[in-house]
Amino acid sequence: MALGMLKAAPAHAYNLEGKGNGKRVIILGAGLAGMTCAYELTKLGYNCTVLEARERTGGRCWSIRNGSKHGELDKPAVTASFDEGLYFNAGPSRIPHHHQLTLHYCKELGVPIQVYNNVNESAYYYAEGKGPLSNKKIRNREVHNDIRGYMTEMMAKTMDHGNLDAGLTKEDAEKVIEYLMAEGGLDIDKLYKASARRGYLESPGAGNRPGKIADPNKLADLIHSGLMDPDFYNVAEYTYELQMTMFQALGGMDQIAKALEKKVAPMLKMSAEVTAITNLPEGVKITYKDAKGEQVINGDMCICTLPLPVLSNVNNNFSPEVSKAIDFISYNQTGKIGLQFKRRFWEEDENIYGGITHTNNDLTQIFYPSYDYLSKKGILIGYYNFNEKAERVGELSFTDREKLALQKGRLIHPQYDQEFERSFSVSWHKTKYNQGGWAVYSNTTRKDYYPALLKPDKNVYFAGEHLTYLNAWMAGAFESARSVVASLHGRVTEARVAYPDTNVKG
Repeated sequence: MALGMLKAAPAHAYNLEGKGNGKRVIILGAGLAGMTCAYELTKLGYNCTVLEARERTGGRCWSIRNGSKHGELDKPAVTASFDEGLYFNAGPSRIPHHHQLTLHYCKELGVPIQVYNNVNESAYYYAEGKGPLSNKKIRNREVHNDIRGYMTEMMAKTMDHGNLDAGLTKEDAEKVIEYLMAEGGLDIDKLYKASARRGYLESPGAGNRPGKIADPNKLADLIHSGLMDPDFYNVAEYTYELQMTMFQALGGMDQIAKALEKKVAPMLKMSAEVTAITNLPEGVKITYKDAKGEQVINGDMCICTLPLPVLSNVNNNFSPEVSKAIDFISYNQTGKIGLQFKRRFWEEDENIYGGITHTNNDLTQIFYPSYDYLSKKGILIGYYNFNEKAERVGELSFTDREKLALQKGRLIHPQYDQEFERSFSVSWHKTKYNQGGWAVYSNTTRKDYYPALLKPDKNVYFAGEHLTYLNAWMAGAFESARSVVASLHGRVTEARVAYPDTNVKG
């Protein structure tokens, strides 16, 4: 590596040969996928133009700050009034450590990153209902350790009776039981009893202060209170994408979009809403409208990164196969609200530094910021919800969303009433140029429709997180962009080799 003979990471291996020689590529959408396509194609000598309907770049990679403006399909525009320096990520907020390409672009573009605390055993579960543990906030570590303890106790007892796996030798079974006892914190009799793992009622300290441990919750109480329901109980570290270590861009995820914007700024046409995409015998024609009215721009090729619900309303002459795919692939409903508080009470009063509180009500999740610890003020993500819950909340006015977030949130944090200052909410499925959070595939749509968009429709290519198996992640946008750039460039350079004396198009 010191001699330059070996690349430092696989994500760097993107050395495409040949030049674009000024071929004109029209890119639709200035989100991460669109700007990455423009960035990489420009390196190869293409002449790119990026059309973006909004007045900002980044698409769903958007951090809400003081002065941020947002309107939804059925609501007037509003402007955020957070204190200077405060923000929350309305779109992506986390980078898994194994998303090498995302981290590569952070490094290449000079975007500093910091650790994101996704897993916090000090956050809470809160189940509304009629069970013995309902309507109480319970620390994650208490729920996790109680359930793990009871499950391992049952398995250990089963092993004792030889009922789990007849194929195990006696020595094998003993090893399994040893593991279960360690995993669940069982005592010498293979029974689960509370330990320091689930925290203290009174913390240990100096002198005659050994600490006081609470009794465990009863298994039946956990079950009857819904704390073991599969759509509610969640251990984030079990999910591959959410396993630590995770990262975030220092100062907000929009720093990634802003860094890309600087690289492609001369190519950007903002406030340019695409209304038609037309494949020509040679090249492509894009019709869009801006402040001056209807405009037309021609290119040799086009890369379309528009979300499919938006693209379905754009006039085109795509093939029936592609048109059907655009209409049949669905996106989810999702929304977030940022709540500014005058005091970081979750840190000062409850020792919560980052992580997530889970609920079974319409909030679904409360996210605690993993930055600016111990500073004076902060912004919580007061809800992050999906599908039916997000649809219900999205129908509310901005004011009523705030009321809901405060009404349900104060059940967990009564400090809301004293400390709350202001809010800002985004429902992505209600947002004009998104109309959804991210692509959601069934086995049928992945098999029958997804493949049609992986190849170009004549001179139009498609890119975005919806054309990967990394849906909802920034890595999907980056991976798709690189894949499409390689495909387009390969077509151009192969055509030039086949017809060296002509300027082949299409």
